Amino acid sequence: MTSLLEARSIGKTFRSSGFFRRTSNVALADFSLSIDEGKPILTAIAGESGSGKTTLTRLLLGIIEPTDGAIHYRGTDLRAMNHAQKRQFRQEVQAIFQDPFEVYNPFYKVDHVLRTPLAKFGLAASEADARRQMEAALEKVGLRPEETLGRYPHQLSGGQRQRIMIARALMLNPKIIIADEPVSMVDASLRATILESLLTLHQEFGISLIYVTHDLTTAYQLCNDIYILYRGSIAESGDVTEVIKDPKHPYTQLLVGSIPLPNPDQRWGADQPTPKTMRSAAASGCLFADRCPYVMDRCLASVPPMIALSPTRGAACFLYDDDHAAHSTRDGVQQHSR
Repeated sequence: MTSLLEARSIGKTFRSSGFFRRTSNVALADFSLSIDEGKPILTAIAGESGSGKTTLTRLLLGIIEPTDGAIHYRGTDLRAMNHAQKRQFRQEVQAIFQDPFEVYNPFYKVDHVLRTPLAKFGLAASEADARRQMEAALEKVGLRPEETLGRYPHQLSGGQRQRIMIARALMLNPKIIIADEPVSMVDASLRATILESLLTLHQEFGISLIYVTHDLTTAYQLCNDIYILYRGSIAESGDVTEVIKDPKHPYTQLLVGSIPLPNPDQRWGADQPTPKTMRSAAASGCLFADRCPYVMDRCLASVPPMIALSPTRGAACFLYDDDHAAHSTRDGVQQHSR
């Protein structure tokens, strides 16, 4: 099956120069992902702040170029695309960002943000056709055109503005939507509505969704698979139900243990082991070693490989090396549907 979008061991290092020395920061390392044509996915990219989520998003959108590896769309490296291929990529790979208000020009009515892509890609035969497409897209995300069009951004709620951006992406008939924290800045009462809109796009229109979030709860509700990032590297990946309900990597266990429980008498994370008192992790060792309650000497000496715990799940941790070393892989695990 042909790969629609494929990230091949991509990495990104940011370098800067000062008066006395040069510094470098590895924001992402050795990340691989493949989305097949005709097999849409619902995949979450999760991790705490600074884990590399935003860098990965910008790489997959072609906003920045990888330092290592390559990203291919329909078999062509993003860096080698001609004008026509770039145009197709820009239309078929759409983004929904964290803060919907920043996308809008406050001096224009919201119609502008919907009409502009139709004109740019030549998708409307006339003004009446553009209006029809805009209204149809708004209705598909649960908005009433008569209550939405003709208004300024400040006259709408955050949830309405975010659903307009989903409608904007839908009008372009995308193959992939990359949603970067799309519900983190809206009220809790609206999150379910927005997540439902994203799920509908996947189920009814066959659109692949890459859901980037720090919220494991919404990732569990929406997605089939998940990648857990820590300081730019994959700590664990696999079926989202297995990863959330039975986390294997100590970092994933820490994240899951941080999810608030509906019990005021139980302290959050009370069952989580505390990190060992130890020296800082060596630069050549596991990135999580200085926070890990199970750290071993070998964790300080070398980076653990991604070890396959099953055909569809893996964890980058030496705790599982003895039983699963024969199945270790650098490319993570294959995507699958629940």
